[in-house]
Amino acid sequence: MQRRIEGFYRLEQAPAVEPFIKVARRGEREAVRIREAGDGALEIEVRTPALSTPHRLDGLCQVIEGVSHFVYVVDRARRQLPATQLELELQAEIDKYMLLVLSKASLHPELARRLHAQLYERVRFAHPEGTELGDRYRFANDLAARFVRRLEITYVKKGRRSEMRAALARFYGMGQSDKIQYARAA
Repeated sequence: MQRRIEGFYRLEQAPAVEPFIKVARRGEREAVRIREAGDGALEIEVRTPALSTPHRLDGLCQVIEGVSHFVYVVDRARRQLPATQLELELQAEIDKYMLLVLSKASLHPELARRLHAQLYERVRFAHPEGTELGDRYRFANDLAARFVRRLEITYVKKGRRSEMRAALARFYGMGQSDKIQYARAA
C-alpha cells in the first residue's frame, strides 16, 4: 500500500511504515500520532485496526488512511513543507479512492461510481457535526467527493488512466489553500 502510494505520486521512498504501525484496540479507529522529539526528529505512530479476511471496506479504508497520513507527513517533512490536519484528511480521502479504483488493470466507471457513493455519500462520522474534528472530517469528505467526481467525469468515464494519474499527482503537490480552491471549483 505504501509503495503504491509513493510510486503513484512518484515520491522518494520513505522508511517502511510497518515498524511505525500499532494495532488499534478493539473498537478504536485509525489514528496517527506525531510529535517532534527533542533532537528535532519526528516520532510517528500509526494505529490501524487489524485487517479482517475477507477485507471489510471500513477496515481497509482505515489502514489506507493511516498509511496515507504516514506517507504525506514524511514527504512534507522531507521537503520541509507544512502539513495541516485538513490536508492529511483530504489526501487520505483521495488516496482511498485512488488505491481502490486504480488497483484494477483498467478503469471501471461503475466500480468508481459505487466506491464514490460508499466513500463520500453513504458515510457516518464518528465525531458530531459542530465539533472541530467533526467539521474537519466533513469538510475533507466534501472536498474529496467534489474532486473525485471531477476525476470520474473527466477521466474514468473516458478511460483516460494516465491523465487521471497526472491530475492526481498535481493535486498531491498543491498546498492546502490551492487544494481547497481547486476541489471547491469541481
